[in-house]
Amino acid sequence: MPSSMSGPAISVHGLRKSYGGLEAVRGINLEVSEGEVFALLGPNGAGKTTTVEILEGHRERSAGEVSVLGFDPAGHERRFRERIGIVLQSTGINPYLTVAETIEMFRGYYPNPRPLDEVITVVGLVEKRDERVRRLSGGLQRRLDVGIGLAGDPDLLFLDEPTTGFDPAARRGAWEMVKNLASLGKTIFLTTHYMDEAQALADRVAIIAGGRIIAEGPPGSLVGSTDRVTIVRFRVPPKSPSLPARLKRLATTSAAGIELRTDDATKLLHELTSWAIEKGVALEGLEVHRPSLEDVYLELTKQAEQEAEG
Repeated sequence: MPSSMSGPAISVHGLRKSYGGLEAVRGINLEVSEGEVFALLGPNGAGKTTTVEILEGHRERSAGEVSVLGFDPAGHERRFRERIGIVLQSTGINPYLTVAETIEMFRGYYPNPRPLDEVITVVGLVEKRDERVRRLSGGLQRRLDVGIGLAGDPDLLFLDEPTTGFDPAARRGAWEMVKNLASLGKTIFLTTHYMDEAQALADRVAIIAGGRIIAEGPPGSLVGSTDRVTIVRFRVPPKSPSLPARLKRLATTSAAGIELRTDDATKLLHELTSWAIEKGVALEGLEVHRPSLEDVYLELTKQAEQEAEG
C-alpha cells in the first residue's frame, strides 16, 4: 500500500510491451514531476498509445517498472482510480443531460469530488451550465469532457489529443483551460499531434518513435539542441541559375521552395544574397527563423525511421 507520495508523479524504468513477435514499446525510461505539464509526442504506431494505456492501468506491460502516484497501475486499485482523471478523444455522454447534471453524475462516483461550481468555472462552462449536452458545439463538448475528468478532483490528469478537430479560436480557448488546470497544481500528461500546442503548454516533452524515447526535455532545449539552429526558406523563379555549390549541398528542395539549415546564418545569408544580386535572381518569400519544435520533431522521427529501416 503506497503512502503519501513524495517522489515523481510518474516513474517508468525499462518499460516494454510485446504483442506476439512485435515489440511495440522497447525499454522506455521517463519521469514526470508533480505539478508538471508533460507531453508525449510521436507518430502513429510509435508506441505512444500503448505507453499511455499502461500508465492508466488499461493495458498490462510485458516488462519494466511503472509507478504512477506511488501505485503500480497494473494493480487496478480503487484508490489509484480515484486519484487520476482520464480525458479520451471521445466520451459517451447522455446528450439529454445538462452540463451541470453530467458533471454532478460523475462527481458521485468519487469519495472526495471537486465542488461542482469550481469544475464548471475551471473548464469555462459557467454560461452553459444548464445547456443540454446535445446543444453544445464540439469545442464546448470537449470542455465538458475535461470537466468530467476533473470531477473526482484528480492529482493526475491524462489528456488525449484535447484539441483534435478544433478551429483556431477553440484551440486557444482549450489552451487557456489547460493552463488553468496547471495553475491548480494538477499534473497533466498530454498527448497531441500539434507541435505548437506542446510548445505552448508543456514544461517538458518526450518524443517516441519505434517504441523508444528518442528525445526528452523542455521544448526550448530540444529546439536549441539541434546543430543547425537557423532555417532559411525561399523560392526562386523557374529556370533560375543553380545555387553555388556549397549552398546546393545544404539545400532541400520541395514544392514549397528551397530550405537551407545552418549554424552560421550570417555567412549563409551573405553568400545567398550576394549570389542572388549577382545573378539577378529574386528570392521570393524569403524567411529566416530558428527551428520550431515541429522542425525538430520531423527531423528526429525521420532519422529514427531511417535507422529502423537500416
